[in-house]
Amino acid sequence: MISRRRALGLAALGLPAIITARRAAALDYPTRPVRFVVGYPPGGATDILARLVGQKLSETTGQQFVIENKPGAGNNIGTEAVVNAPGDGYTVLLINPANYINSSLYANLKFDFVRDIVPVASFNRVPNVMTVNKDVPAKNVAEFIAYLKANPGKVNMASSGNGTSVHLSGEMFMAMTDTKMQHVPYRGAAPAITDMLGGQVQVIFDNMPSIIQHIRSGSLRALGVTTAERSPQLPDVQAIAETVPGYEASALFGMGAPKSTPKEIVEKLNKAINASLADANIRDRLVDLGGAPLIQSPEEFGKMIADETAKWQKVVAFAGLKVE
Repeated sequence: MISRRRALGLAALGLPAIITARRAAALDYPTRPVRFVVGYPPGGATDILARLVGQKLSETTGQQFVIENKPGAGNNIGTEAVVNAPGDGYTVLLINPANYINSSLYANLKFDFVRDIVPVASFNRVPNVMTVNKDVPAKNVAEFIAYLKANPGKVNMASSGNGTSVHLSGEMFMAMTDTKMQHVPYRGAAPAITDMLGGQVQVIFDNMPSIIQHIRSGSLRALGVTTAERSPQLPDVQAIAETVPGYEASALFGMGAPKSTPKEIVEKLNKAINASLADANIRDRLVDLGGAPLIQSPEEFGKMIADETAKWQKVVAFAGLKVE
């Protein structure tokens, strides 16, 4: 029989070996394909972003980053799959605004996003655009606020669904301007934009990639972008924050991994992603999608995640939203 003292001694001797093995594995990482989980169906803006970054990582690391679409429950099915995966660097998550919002929107999540997912690297921030149809007389944010106050509750605000960033960007606007609009949720942006064009709804805070073509064609009018500063994509459109100080409701994207993923692997992925984002072709494509590259350390991205989660918690509470 091994004594308790000897058992502790053997355990102590074994610990450095385990750490050394983990570090050795990190140095060789990746040695096989990596699952890159996206909580949405193929073809949308989030999926396109993941495939863009994943393809570049496949080229630079010599191993395939395979996109695995796991839609459902507002992005929660995909997130939970990564939370429950081994922390070996071979399963990673496309982090998107739903992760920050769902932390307070859903009452019975089986995971805590901030606790259970370690930040790896940010990708970019994409603005939503406060856009109105031609029947709305306002030509800028200040005029729109005045119009809402003169017509409380009479303006219909479309969204791509309850609890989405499109919806909550509008709720934040109402909270910060003391105005009231009637929320009309749709199953996705496409039918919402169709009704915008037809005049059934008057305003939407839609993601830039899906609304910008209608703005450029002149069929809809952009009043403001939701980033703190103006967007290079729409340089003549003011930031809402120019009229409503402190307003910021952009979509922050990046990569996360299970919380037990070794720090060495997180750092290696971070360096590979940041190098990819610095590539001119990737940078130009990200700008086309609405946001410039956001190159940061894992710790800096983690701070942004915490801030985003706290911000949307306040908006969810203001709107009185809860999904059981």
